[in-house]
Amino acid sequence: MNMLDLLNNSISYIEENLMEEIDYQELARIACCSEHHFKRVFSFIAGISVSEYIRRRRLTLAALEIKRGNVRVLDIAVKYGYNSADSFSRAFQALHGVTPTLAKENEVPLKAFPRMAFQIAIKGDVEMNYRFVEKEAFTIVGMKETVHSAGNHFQPKLWDEIDGPRYKQLEKLANTEVPGILHATVSKSQDTIDYYIAVVTNVECPKEFTKLEIQKQTWAVFEAVGPMPETMLTTWERIYTEWFPNSGYELADAPELVREADNDDSKQEIWIPIVKK
Repeated sequence: MNMLDLLNNSISYIEENLMEEIDYQELARIACCSEHHFKRVFSFIAGISVSEYIRRRRLTLAALEIKRGNVRVLDIAVKYGYNSADSFSRAFQALHGVTPTLAKENEVPLKAFPRMAFQIAIKGDVEMNYRFVEKEAFTIVGMKETVHSAGNHFQPKLWDEIDGPRYKQLEKLANTEVPGILHATVSKSQDTIDYYIAVVTNVECPKEFTKLEIQKQTWAVFEAVGPMPETMLTTWERIYTEWFPNSGYELADAPELVREADNDDSKQEIWIPIVKK
């Protein structure tokens, strides 16, 4: 069974359990991969996180029930997993733009998010340059930001806040065989990522920076060469939709890294932590 079938099977499980608690481990089992890998693959292909898809589907069905008859808002809230009418109303208004009470009116427009079906084409008709790297444990030191990321929307404030002097200060700390600035992402929860702009070093971490210990790991390292950020985004997408399904590997629960090439803004490396399936 290919990845497309497995992802569609996971959607079937979600749809059959929208009024129950969704078991993410069961979702991963259906997709024949780890929970960490499943969440990342889903987000890259669908463009939204699994939790956001579930939230939109529940609120879509809730809106239909509100339109259909005289049902108490509290009853619908409980049915779709909300602890109170107030929390349900806030979520409902955030998605539909109106309160559940106002949604009962005939001419009030609402949003509908239909069941998702994966129809991707895995071609691999353009070559991808990659290599495997096995590294012992190492330390990165740099600036850290916790970012709320919904699917593929990822916009850290650090991109605007870090300046030239801070970059140079970081570069002076780099003293290993991995030179240059690294961008590291660590998944903390379903929609939260710790993001670092850092360097690999074995010197003591200055008080204005944060350090992260990275354990021994095997990485698949991909080249992204071309106009940025378009080439970077395309390469990320191809890793998850073309390389992983045919590789015999899945994403390990470890930081993902992007390494800037020295003096070349059109070339970067994407380091993906991997384990054999």
